[in-house]
Amino acid sequence: MLKALLADLDRHCKPHSLEILLTLNLPEELPFNTSDFSFPVIVHKNSAAKGFGSNHNQAFARSSGQFFCVMNPDIRLNDDPFRALLACLKDASVGVAAPLVVGEDGATEDSARRFPTPLKILCKAVGGCKGRDYIVKDEVIFPDWVGGMFMLFRREIFEKLGGFDQHYFLYYEDVDLCTRLRLHGYAVTLCPAASVVHHAQRSSHRSIKYLRWHLTSMLRFFCSPPFLKICWLRLTKRSP
Repeated sequence: MLKALLADLDRHCKPHSLEILLTLNLPEELPFNTSDFSFPVIVHKNSAAKGFGSNHNQAFARSSGQFFCVMNPDIRLNDDPFRALLACLKDASVGVAAPLVVGEDGATEDSARRFPTPLKILCKAVGGCKGRDYIVKDEVIFPDWVGGMFMLFRREIFEKLGGFDQHYFLYYEDVDLCTRLRLHGYAVTLCPAASVVHHAQRSSHRSIKYLRWHLTSMLRFFCSPPFLKICWLRLTKRSP
């Protein structure tokens, strides 16, 4: 998957000055040479596995660009998503820009959502609360949060927020960061003019270990100061 993604970046994104910070969280051999591409590929091998947030914060500390993109290796590109995303980030009130995410079948994924609540999670668990939180058409939308498979930040914003909360090992890091962005007065955007294909693994649907991580992160978020603060602001109609 990673080799295909890097080939997509090389094919569609040459107008941009890119550096790729690749983290090998577990020991493995790369099926390509890092010199195969027109951009530098900087590889970091972890001595022990780290969580999603820790790995991206580590990459950010080693990066040098004006923008920082969080991108899963299971993403594929049919064209250049950065042109439209950078246009969205020209608005100083925007904290993060995300593309439209579609699955392998071309169907739009539910990557832009309202903040979760215990009641909403329970409603979904019993088969209710169906449907999407936002309808994505041609215009930019401003959801509560966007999925962490592809997020583009201005460097100073990611740094100001302190990056991802490393207390989360996996899941809800994107929800937490978007919550903190909103509390700092920044908008979260989904820019439909940019699109990516997501070859989702859905590990928490098949693995007890991943499901446990998912539930642990959910409980951590619901007990976190950012979630409690944004709930209070909305309850008192002072939502950011």
